Amino acid sequence: MTAPASMGDGNKSRGGVVYKDKSKPTDVRHSNINAAKAVCDAIRTSLGPRGMDKMIQSSNGEVTITNDGATILKQMNVIHPAAKMLVELSRAQDVEAGDGTTTVVVIAGALLNAAEKLLSRGIHPTAISESFQRAASHAVEILTSISTPIQLDNREQLVKSASTSLNSKVVSQQSSLLAPLAVDAVLKVVEPGREQVVSLTDIKVLKQIGGTVEDTELIEGLVFPQRIANVNGPKRIEKAKIGFIQFCISPPKTDMDHNVVVSDYAAMDRVLKEERTYILNIVKQIKKAGCNVLLIQKSILRDAVSDLALHFLDKIKCMVIKDIEREDVEFVCKSLGCRPIASLDHFTPENLVTAELVEEIGVGGSRMVKITGAQNAGKTVTLLVRGSNKLVLEEADRSLHDALCVIRCLVRKKALIAGGGSPEIELALRLAALADKKEGIDAICLRAYANALEIVPFTLAENAGLNPIQTVTELRNRHAKGETSAGINVRKGTISDILEENVVQPLLVTVSAISFATETVRSILKIDDI
Repeated sequence: MTAPASMGDGNKSRGGVVYKDKSKPTDVRHSNINAAKAVCDAIRTSLGPRGMDKMIQSSNGEVTITNDGATILKQMNVIHPAAKMLVELSRAQDVEAGDGTTTVVVIAGALLNAAEKLLSRGIHPTAISESFQRAASHAVEILTSISTPIQLDNREQLVKSASTSLNSKVVSQQSSLLAPLAVDAVLKVVEPGREQVVSLTDIKVLKQIGGTVEDTELIEGLVFPQRIANVNGPKRIEKAKIGFIQFCISPPKTDMDHNVVVSDYAAMDRVLKEERTYILNIVKQIKKAGCNVLLIQKSILRDAVSDLALHFLDKIKCMVIKDIEREDVEFVCKSLGCRPIASLDHFTPENLVTAELVEEIGVGGSRMVKITGAQNAGKTVTLLVRGSNKLVLEEADRSLHDALCVIRCLVRKKALIAGGGSPEIELALRLAALADKKEGIDAICLRAYANALEIVPFTLAENAGLNPIQTVTELRNRHAKGETSAGINVRKGTISDILEENVVQPLLVTVSAISFATETVRSILKIDDI
């Protein structure tokens, strides 16, 4: 640890002798590791199908009930910088794989625990860090070798893995219904030949209070959560011609604040007349193009549609849906295959799109507009999530997001591994066997890494109320006999072949969990001063 004297405050030059404070880096490391372990312990109990849920009250008094690791950590206000790294870690896992956000933090905590023991034996942090890196790359190779490849047309397997992801959530009762929905949604938006770029932005999840989670449905087409803006226009239009405009049908405003003082009635009349002709001109153009459904983007400065304009649009029997959010514009355009029309001059028949049916539907006490059968529809799909109250609704939305991510992982990397703590035990055994062949510090670090991975089955057993030590020992025993897919069956409280129980997860989830956790632990070990 000797270093040149130019390193800063740590080295006080006293009469030419470099005085170095050895205790500071160790203290900093200890405090970092302890902070990160505290975060890990807070989240550990929510792992697995029998995991507990957390109730989080945010600063503005809103209450969230969730089981999703990333959500819990996002809502917790963590002060310590090292603990913040774990929050970032679970967010990275959420972006990359979508599921396994709790697992990744638990593994990181276990690795830090192992590293702390190795540090106390006097092993240099860089040596530990290097060994962990090697161990992680071995682990990824082992995982790939025990995985089973799948085909995307094997819908049953996809549904199984989605329901595994849903089982640890609050909505696990409805997993038999939500899992097929998630699978269908993702398969609808996959473009053949371009599986790598499947993006979840093409799946719009609309939340609607009312009904139960079982009423959740998949809608091919487009749903707007607003009601129709018309007063007494049509409520249902078949063979609709849809125009999507980004300008306003209301009297124009100047750029500055202004007051017009009108003294005589004639002038006032003229103002109104101008306004009327202006709007009539727009409406005539709309009618000429043959448009009978008008989507209007939300305007910040003024009303997108004035009452007068609505009156005229009613007369030409044109349905109006206004206040479409900025961020939904891209989605709407992709779903309908249209381009937004930015000015009146471009409002021509060729810029309109046709759809089979546009109608207003009543969903749980509120009205929505649904567009189906668009002519050249893009690959998008809408999921309408229902829930009896806000907390359930939010949680159903998050769980569904995890399930969608799981299917997306399978589309990207078509391989499955068993769940229920079985891959982790297999890794632990194989890495320990590898450690026996190495020598020196490397072997010690490898064995510590292998033992740390056992925390996942250990926590699973602990949360399920089984005896963790006994369960993990038996699990290790079964794997040593060569049963690579033996895992903890949480429902029956025993150890069984987990593939027969249909507990499966994508390879990508576990691989990214292990590599992300290792990276984070390495960067925490490298820090020696705050």
